[in-house]
Amino acid sequence: MSKTTDIAQLFHDLDAGIFAQRLDAAMRDVALGVTTTGKKGKVTITLDLERIGDSSQVTCTHAIKFIKPTNKGKASEEATTKTPLHVGTGGVLSLFPESQPDMFKATAGNAAAET
Repeated sequence: MSKTTDIAQLFHDLDAGIFAQRLDAAMRDVALGVTTTGKKGKVTITLDLERIGDSSQVTCTHAIKFIKPTNKGKASEEATTKTPLHVGTGGVLSLFPESQPDMFKATAGNAAAET
């Protein structure tokens, strides 16, 4: 079975956790408006991916837009930010690369030179 992107972790990684906090706040705000007024509300998540140069990274532009019903109409808000992501094997997205060489690993030659 191929690896998959951990979507929950990815949402927490976007904008250093702010994306997940905004999504939580939008969902709570709209849900409260819906139950208070009996009208429909809407939360929209938009994710746009664009390659960064010739690398195996993408810029993820993420937006949360919500429309909260109110007693006299509706209130809306939109927030858009960007986060660079690594694209791993099979397209798995992560804030960090799949593997990174240990830059501080001692080799036999280095260990002998240090003693």
